[in-house]
Amino acid sequence: MRKILLGLFLLAGLQLVHAQDAALPYSQRMARTAMKVWADTSKPHWTYEQGVVWKGVQDVWLQTADRTYFNYIKARVDAHIADDGTIKGYKMADYNIDNVLSGRSVLMLYKVLGTAKYLTAVRTLREQLRQQPRVPEGGFWHKKRYPNQMWLDGLYMGEPFYAEYANTFHEDTAFNDIANQFILMERSSRDAKTGLLYHAWDQSKQERWADKTTGRSPHFWGRAMGWYGMALVDVLDQMPLDHPKRPALLAILGRYATAVAKFQDKPTGLWYQVLDRATGKGNYLEASASCMFVYALAKGVRQHYLPVYFREVAQKGYNGIIKKFISVDADGQTNLNGTVSVAGLGGQPYRDGSYEYYLSEKVVTNDAKGVGAFIQAAVEIERIPDLSKANNKNVLLDSYFNDERKKDVTGTLVPYHYKWEQWDNNGVSLFGQVFKNYGFNIGTLYKAPTTADLKPASVYVIIDADIPKENPNAKYVEPAHVTAVSDWVKQGGVLLVLHNDTGNAEFNHFNTLMNKFGMPFKLNSINHVEGSKFEQGAVMIPPGNAVFKTAKKIYIKEISTFDLKAPAKPVLEHKGEVVVAMAKYGKGTVIAVGDPWFYNEYLDGRKLPPDFDNYKAANDLVDWITQQIGAKK
Repeated sequence: MRKILLGLFLLAGLQLVHAQDAALPYSQRMARTAMKVWADTSKPHWTYEQGVVWKGVQDVWLQTADRTYFNYIKARVDAHIADDGTIKGYKMADYNIDNVLSGRSVLMLYKVLGTAKYLTAVRTLREQLRQQPRVPEGGFWHKKRYPNQMWLDGLYMGEPFYAEYANTFHEDTAFNDIANQFILMERSSRDAKTGLLYHAWDQSKQERWADKTTGRSPHFWGRAMGWYGMALVDVLDQMPLDHPKRPALLAILGRYATAVAKFQDKPTGLWYQVLDRATGKGNYLEASASCMFVYALAKGVRQHYLPVYFREVAQKGYNGIIKKFISVDADGQTNLNGTVSVAGLGGQPYRDGSYEYYLSEKVVTNDAKGVGAFIQAAVEIERIPDLSKANNKNVLLDSYFNDERKKDVTGTLVPYHYKWEQWDNNGVSLFGQVFKNYGFNIGTLYKAPTTADLKPASVYVIIDADIPKENPNAKYVEPAHVTAVSDWVKQGGVLLVLHNDTGNAEFNHFNTLMNKFGMPFKLNSINHVEGSKFEQGAVMIPPGNAVFKTAKKIYIKEISTFDLKAPAKPVLEHKGEVVVAMAKYGKGTVIAVGDPWFYNEYLDGRKLPPDFDNYKAANDLVDWITQQIGAKK
């Protein structure tokens, strides 16, 4: 009887776990599958496949602030990177462009943690790109053993890492090279009639699979085009907005998206293994290509690279993926079926690129390329419902009153401390991600606010105004700034102030602005925390709070509080002090906290115990801000 009861208890527990997993978004469910399937770190093998999965898990981490996902990536990367930065099993002399892709995750870890071994590893991969053999027109060879060949796959393997590295380490001239790779590949492989891109191009026209006139391979392979589209949207994220070749890449993406939409299978929303042969004998709907197209189109629309009507194509594709390719096994694990294991050209045994060849490779379940692409696609689709809340309104982050600078590893003097682009503990990159999830465009104002500067913005964020010990050239709030900011608020703007406590921020001048709204900061500091005694920084949010509707327990330490006057009102109180205040001022709104609060250290889930809801609080606040913007219309 006891065994029966124990069995029933364990079964009930498993059913509860399965029910909890089933309630999660598909991105998280598939990320959990990935972390289970590829958990072993005992035999590291440096391959591009793991890089696709790691990127997907990274996207989930940024959407959840759950340390589990970050820790998985770090553990997997650390299994491959020795303490001196050597990449285990990697041979630069192979000049295999596939080997560059996983460097994206290494670069992410460097930007978050600043660890020297990660910097050494990404510099090694960057050096490969410097030495990578090229066709005479400048495009990277796919591999040393495939001379004179460019493959669509290679654009994803090399260019997103190349672009992010260039952006991180100020190699601005590299974007000419990056853009030229896409331009050359499209010019060499695009079919004018269909708009589709052939899998590969041999500049020498000597390879057996190559057309002797064009050098192109014979067919349009779905996943190859999928790689190319993912590469385009990821590179555009990194490319300077004023780069002269950016319009060319946007035009390429537009042509690409049009062709992809044209060859979408209308009944299912999916795409075929060989894209233009829907009725061909043996052809089949393929999962990884479908996931990649969904990602490229959904992200392209979200980032304003593509017209909004492509979102319908992406959504239909995603619905088809869930219906045809997703299954849940008896253990509650979510699986992706229907991914072709591999498809290449040349080599031994020889792959001739024929229609029959593409249909001969195995179709498998939970292939890393498909799973990683699915996670990335799912994240993009899951972001869609909230994007309309701000509807492309602009958020400006002050970098005038808070204008700390320091030299980075390249010796370049860069803005530092509470910046959108800063991924380490002191940055606000994750807060920026939250704003973007609600449909905001984020930007930075590097000069004193004026009426003209603020006019395009719906939200202006000021964090931690400088004092001389932090910035010898500290710039203080002056009467003209008070007038410009308050007039802008009066016309309907939302001012978000995340200040600091006494001794760590400037108050006398700054309070001339806050007095305008009846919420001057006290020159105090409460909620001190000793070391890692996080409970000392706990602030409870009572049910029914007007702003924080899902967060219940937050961490906030060393807070300056308020001395409120009309029209200001308290939003959140703690130990008899007001820690969050707001005021309606004309058509606009001001909300303020006496702490930087939403910086990465206390938002990205890596440090705080999981019962703290800082990430939920950030989402609550941004959601509330969208309502204030809506209320002014």
